[in-house]
Amino acid sequence: MPRDSDHATEAIMPSRSSASALAAAGACGIAALLLACGHLRSTPEPFADAGCGTPPTSRILAENAGERRVRRPPPNTTGFPGLAYTVKVDCESVGATDLFLSYEELAPGNRGIRAHHHPHMDEILIVRRGTGVVSLDSVETPVTDGGVVYIARNTVVAVRNTGTAPLSIAFIFPNSGYGTYLREWSVPAGQPVLPLTEAENAARLARARWLQIFDP
Repeated sequence: MPRDSDHATEAIMPSRSSASALAAAGACGIAALLLACGHLRSTPEPFADAGCGTPPTSRILAENAGERRVRRPPPNTTGFPGLAYTVKVDCESVGATDLFLSYEELAPGNRGIRAHHHPHMDEILIVRRGTGVVSLDSVETPVTDGGVVYIARNTVVAVRNTGTAPLSIAFIFPNSGYGTYLREWSVPAGQPVLPLTEAENAARLARARWLQIFDP
């Protein structure tokens, strides 16, 4: 970018037509930049949180702060308590519409998160404590305390705990609609955790395809 001192000539004001062209070009440039950053999406997001009713509120959250919830297991599941997670930042909790942050602990014994991908969002996964393996497009890499995993959209990711203690992770999305999606098929901790019915599970999978698709 040239500095003002690099040019001794007098500034020339553009004509109205030139100004319009420049404005249009600038708008296109900004739109392209936003698209590249992932803020514009070609497909309407079905879990938009614009109407969640919680005003954005800056907040400091302690380690144990947040809402504890438990995912309801798939249909016909017995003896499986459901995966618990703690909502730290979403639309309902702090009014965030552009970020979702949650903590989760994966039990030992090769328990983990099955292969899936996010077609419209990047993700950041932070290993808080523990030992595990993260698979990115079938390439497995060991992870441990403090590890950070950047997951580009459409990357097939899976996580499993390979240690003897819980694998504590944090995951961040650039859209709090993912939190709304999780809330729809989870219950507050302490409430009965009933398996999803076949109809509920089919509706969940169909509606969630914008956010998350499970892979074979």
